[in-house]
Amino acid sequence: MRSGVKVGVVGGVFAVVASGVAYGGYNLWNGITGGSSSDGTRTAAARTGPVTSDEVTATARDFLAAWAGGEAERAGQLTNDPVTAGPAVASYHQEVGVSAAEITPGTPTGAVVPFTVKATVTYDGVSKPWTYESKLTVVRGESTGRPLVRWTPTVLHPKLTAGATLRTGEAKAPAVKALDHKGAALPPEKYPSLVPVLDALRQRYGAKAGGEAGIETWIESADGTPSSTLLVLSAGKPGELRTTIDADVQAAAEKAVKDYPKAAVAAVEPSTGAIRAVANNPASGFNTAFQGKQAPGSTMKIVTAAMMMRYGVAGPDTTVECPPTAQWDGYTFHNLKDFSTKGDLTNAFAMSCNTAFIKAINPLKDKGVHNTALGDTARKWFGIGEVWSVGVLTEDGGVPESSGTETPASYIGQGAITMNALNMASVSATVKNGGFLQPYLIPKDVDGRKFATAEPLPGEVKAGLQKMMKAATGPNGTAQEAMASVSSPKGAKTGSAEVGDQSTSNSWFTGYSGDLAAAAVVQAGGHGSDAAGPVVAAVLKAG
Repeated sequence: MRSGVKVGVVGGVFAVVASGVAYGGYNLWNGITGGSSSDGTRTAAARTGPVTSDEVTATARDFLAAWAGGEAERAGQLTNDPVTAGPAVASYHQEVGVSAAEITPGTPTGAVVPFTVKATVTYDGVSKPWTYESKLTVVRGESTGRPLVRWTPTVLHPKLTAGATLRTGEAKAPAVKALDHKGAALPPEKYPSLVPVLDALRQRYGAKAGGEAGIETWIESADGTPSSTLLVLSAGKPGELRTTIDADVQAAAEKAVKDYPKAAVAAVEPSTGAIRAVANNPASGFNTAFQGKQAPGSTMKIVTAAMMMRYGVAGPDTTVECPPTAQWDGYTFHNLKDFSTKGDLTNAFAMSCNTAFIKAINPLKDKGVHNTALGDTARKWFGIGEVWSVGVLTEDGGVPESSGTETPASYIGQGAITMNALNMASVSATVKNGGFLQPYLIPKDVDGRKFATAEPLPGEVKAGLQKMMKAATGPNGTAQEAMASVSSPKGAKTGSAEVGDQSTSNSWFTGYSGDLAAAAVVQAGGHGSDAAGPVVAAVLKAG
């Protein structure tokens, strides 16, 4: 144990333990019942069955006491993986610099024991309190029958993953003070969705933004890269980094996604590709707007319509069939509530008729391209499938070659197609601009990276897509209600995507107004106009 370290486990039946005092109740024999051998010597028989409440309490108490006291070997022996757990506990004290620790358990729920860690981290004469919550689970050892803590890295900290470690020291990159494109500050407390984005920007551009590194506690991935800052002991001097974010649009995006438990939105300026907003709810953690990989539903019909025009299947004024159902390869595809309509492709697009787009498969099969035409069109004109260099990690959309029923499903944004809000905002931006400009958060002249490119939309394709997207906001369009308060010229497309066993479909919406395009996805939000539509409309009006 470190000299001068104060340790303890408190609360409930747990005793306060001070430096140098033995851990009450610590017992490696813990819970083993006895038997007799042939010579009368008592032997141990492994207990079986679920762990008891007494075993959960005692095992958690002993483990937490050993951990708090820096007794790494003892703590490890109280887990089902002592080879991994022991060194991890040792590293917690040695590498993090914990100079005091107190752990307070909560009320167990079955075999799960929540607890609160209150520690003091000290480095180079600088100290800072560190408080967080985690939990552990007690299981029965497979060979010994002893109750043991099931070891996972999250026991030490809920954000810790396999192969990663906790570190304290001088930060590897100075903190970054992010600015919007006009120079306005973007404080994380006001724009919480930017927190994971700013963490990524810091690691990539912190050294280029100036400033001086402070002292921090962070999670370090297996390759030595900091992935998450947990505690700032001294802030140092942040460097300034100008992004393409617009503070007003970002504020609107942050507010809009809070109306739904799980939602993401991104906004792009069509004339430049500059990203003006990115927001997620929940705000912290995974950046769904940039890194999500989900079926986009009928918003994909923008690309499908472009494919149909490219291959001469139909144009905006071409009369098309829209029956209630359509079949392919033994599977029946339906329109919403099996509706049908008559008219041209523009009307079918505005009303989001699935079967009109699925019927494009036969003429494309005659041309020998029905399995590849959608992906080729997505890459050729919309940059989907190319590698984007946004400035932070993104998933750049996927439209793979299809087969069987996946092909007609892909024409309506299902099957193996994966998109996120940024991808679909870019699709709308491409239609508005008449050509793809790769979205970016940091200008490429900051680090000289290469942007993805695509061919401009032919004039007739640009005009056709704009006509169809405008119609979707009109009297017969599925986007009319959501876009009613958005200024013209405008265009939009709704979508809903069925996902696995999810009873309610994901809500998708993408559109543009003026020089701003946006897209949103709301998990289990239903129809596109019901949930994602209002999110996009709120963002567009802010622009």
